[in-house]
Amino acid sequence: MSLATRNSVRTAGMLTLLAVAMFGFGYLLVPLYDKFCEITGIGGRTGEAVTANVEQALSAEPDFSRLVTVHFDATVNSSLPWRFEPTERMMEVHPGMLYETTYVAYNRSDQPVVAQAVPSVSPGQASLYFNKTECFCFTEQLLEPGESRDMPVRFIVDPNLPAGTSLVTLSYIIYKNDEATAVLAAAP
Repeated sequence: MSLATRNSVRTAGMLTLLAVAMFGFGYLLVPLYDKFCEITGIGGRTGEAVTANVEQALSAEPDFSRLVTVHFDATVNSSLPWRFEPTERMMEVHPGMLYETTYVAYNRSDQPVVAQAVPSVSPGQASLYFNKTECFCFTEQLLEPGESRDMPVRFIVDPNLPAGTSLVTLSYIIYKNDEATAVLAAAP
């Protein structure tokens, strides 16, 4: 076997191995991302770790010596014909107490539309201490033409939130669920 043939075979083998490794990495990304979201609560996901955080925060004594400002934000994806906004922009909260706020959604179109909200909390470290016990983001939302709805969010800021964190932002981006909306439109 000539040197050129050996090099070609070696290169082909390495490229095949690289392709298999890339496929394996891509295949593992979804479960790894799901596990990351479950542990941190990012993306509104709740799992055992987040449920344990909520239970721990609810059982802790409220910290009445401390106030944390929670800022509420909302963004509507450009393909969604809704108005979506918080009823209040900021709230002062005592860590360890359960609070509720509301977002309002209004379908400006002449068709029923299904949407899904995706939450995020910043700064990033605060997402480990900001626990939603009830949220419209857990399910898809259907609004009929011209319908308006108040959508509550109940939350608790864990008293273990680092002392240097005095401002937390709860932000939602709401997207049109094209598949669910199409199924709804096709129904008799």
